[in-house]
Amino acid sequence: MSGFKVMSLTDAAATRIKSIMADADRPIAGLRVGVKNGGCAGMSYTMEYAEARNPGEDVVEDKGVSVFIDPKAVLFLLGTEMDFQTTKLASQFVFNNPNQTSACGCGESVAITPASPERLGAPA
Repeated sequence: MSGFKVMSLTDAAATRIKSIMADADRPIAGLRVGVKNGGCAGMSYTMEYAEARNPGEDVVEDKGVSVFIDPKAVLFLLGTEMDFQTTKLASQFVFNNPNQTSACGCGESVAITPASPERLGAPA
């Protein structure tokens, strides 16, 4: 299943990431995305500048942007679409994740069930 992308980006997300990278105070290779334990629903998404790919990270090249996926997050992010939305109250990245089972009321954390290794196309 080569060529399978863990994540995809909407045009809005790619445009926003390009803008952030252009305004960074140092050379940025892309955006690193992961998940961490915490919040009232159990997990939250993490994002940070990435100056280079770390060993073991998946790299998603989409719409001219590089997104580095933390190896511990791959099964949690499988099939996720990253979007950037602007409302009257906030502008934020939004993760449309098919593995997400619930979210807290404040929207800061989520519950995610990891995808099965079969969906990654891993050999049995």
